[in-house]
Amino acid sequence: MPGIAVYPGSFDPITYGHINIIDRGLKIFDSIIIAISYNQSGKKSFFSLEERVSMVQETFKDEKRVVVETFKGLLVDYLQSRNAKIILRGLRTVADFEFELQMSLANKKMSGNIETVFMMTEGKYSFLSSSIIKEILLLGGPVKDLVPDVVVKLFNERLKERKSDIVSWE
Repeated sequence: MPGIAVYPGSFDPITYGHINIIDRGLKIFDSIIIAISYNQSGKKSFFSLEERVSMVQETFKDEKRVVVETFKGLLVDYLQSRNAKIILRGLRTVADFEFELQMSLANKKMSGNIETVFMMTEGKYSFLSSSIIKEILLLGGPVKDLVPDVVVKLFNERLKERKSDIVSWE
């Protein structure tokens, strides 16, 4: 199934669960566009769009088959603008599947030529979510094996700006 796959999300922040899906997706697809959304649903991001892009670009700086872009609006419109027909989505739980199935069916209704490929996250990452990472970081917990170093670095910079305690992640 070669071609371009689009892996959309907010990546606020990127986790090893996301990276696991991308790395495994690269074994199937010629390239993956990581499409970072503007979070239009009213959900407040911890990291700015620019910071999220920077973290993802740094994480995949040595992988030429990964492109990092942003998008606003409908995902199906973005895929059409990139001449892509495949959405890559990671699943951790049954709850993820129920939500992603609804999104997949809605996308298919809007654009019949788009397919969604679901990939199960490896078990060791199945509990990871960006929300859990932010909670652990805010409470000073260890995240060394959960996110790339660039995430912790940027998080600590953000905390310094807010004049809060620095997170220890060792």
